[in-house]
Amino acid sequence: MAVRLHVNIDHVATVRNARGTAYPDPLFAALICEAAGADGITAHLREDRRHIRDDDVERLRAGIATRLNLEMAATEEMIGIAERVRPDVITLVPERREERTTEGGLDVVGQRAAVEACAIMARRRGIKLSLFIAPDAAAVIASAEAGAQQVEFHTGEYCHATAPGGSPARAAEELRRLVDATRRAHAAGLEVAAGHGLTRHNVVDVAAIEGLVEVNIGHSVIADAVLFGLDRAVRDLRAALDRGTRLRPPPGRGGP
Repeated sequence: MAVRLHVNIDHVATVRNARGTAYPDPLFAALICEAAGADGITAHLREDRRHIRDDDVERLRAGIATRLNLEMAATEEMIGIAERVRPDVITLVPERREERTTEGGLDVVGQRAAVEACAIMARRRGIKLSLFIAPDAAAVIASAEAGAQQVEFHTGEYCHATAPGGSPARAAEELRRLVDATRRAHAAGLEVAAGHGLTRHNVVDVAAIEGLVEVNIGHSVIADAVLFGLDRAVRDLRAALDRGTRLRPPPGRGGP
């Protein structure tokens, strides 16, 4: 089964906002991604609106043909926006104003009440709830208990280890963590996605993890698009994911 590719178009809005122009348009970028083979579009509506803005979310909801994954913090404001817009998927992420991008997984235990409030709304509106968490057992169990249907594992540590100057031994260790966490998530009845720092180079081994069904990738796609064009960037990533899935063991051998 092919791994679903959700392309995060936040940094298209980052470029637009840098000059206060109407271009490049995140919706137009999303349509290019869909035409190139993306299975869904991801956008993070941050509290400070540093890239994606409210009207972007509205236009994406109305304009794309695939699935809209709205990343957001578990706040009353964002829960209200999600209930009104009704994306296909909500992914709850940790959010700190000083960070450049989302670092680390959601503290599901510490934010249990807010997560459960979002889960109640999501069930009422027929929205899938995903939680962006570290690949560890406690976070997986807490996510299932809080009402999530999916977890997205933070792959930042794995990606740091695979970067130039990184540690192959550490990369292998982090990959094993992802494999083990995927098995635990399946045992808990959760779907599994992955994201953060993934590129067309390091995603192959992640896509080879049996039971992984989705990746969310943004920064590297937009970086490649600057050099090669957005259509090719998405197609190259799709090809890398397909190479990874071909590395999976045959059914019944090594699966979760």
